[in-house]
Amino acid sequence: MAIQEKLYTVDDLWAMESDPEFEHRKFYLIDGVLYEDEMPKRPYARLQVRISHFLYEYEERFELGEVTSECGFHPPNTRHTALLPDVAYQRYTRLPDPPPEDYVPEMPDLAVEIQSPSDTMSKLRHKAQAYLENGTAIVWLVLPQRRGVEVCRLGEDSAIHFEFKGQGNLLGGYEFMRGFELAVNKLFPPGK
Repeated sequence: MAIQEKLYTVDDLWAMESDPEFEHRKFYLIDGVLYEDEMPKRPYARLQVRISHFLYEYEERFELGEVTSECGFHPPNTRHTALLPDVAYQRYTRLPDPPPEDYVPEMPDLAVEIQSPSDTMSKLRHKAQAYLENGTAIVWLVLPQRRGVEVCRLGEDSAIHFEFKGQGNLLGGYEFMRGFELAVNKLFPPGK
């Protein structure tokens, strides 16, 4: 749901996060428009931890980047877009030195958005487009109801390409995460 009173910036978002009035609320910006996400429920939160776990194992093994959860990122050339991926991976070579304490002024290499019951595919794809057009290489739209992941990337034609990966498929093979592979079925174990 968009909440529009003015053209918002990263600074406005940061101030809102520091205000007790907005405690326990999640906001993000796309082109100055303020949006609010619902707070995650238990199954969503468990899936977020599971994804973070597999990415963190990769981080520990190769030490090429870092995994974050709900950390703010914005493109270096604009303060009107700021996204808080459920999980993200960013190479150390793309992090400012020293790393900032607040929003990272660079989009992550990999952004993960988990579909909540109120998220439409249109909303998720709108977020994916914002990530990709601002420097993210790959976006995973994790779809619990379909027990799969829609992998989003920009093609050479600058169009966004969506590829569904279901049970029996692998995620990985990305140039920025050499050696990373994850079976989709590990995200959705039977009975969970």
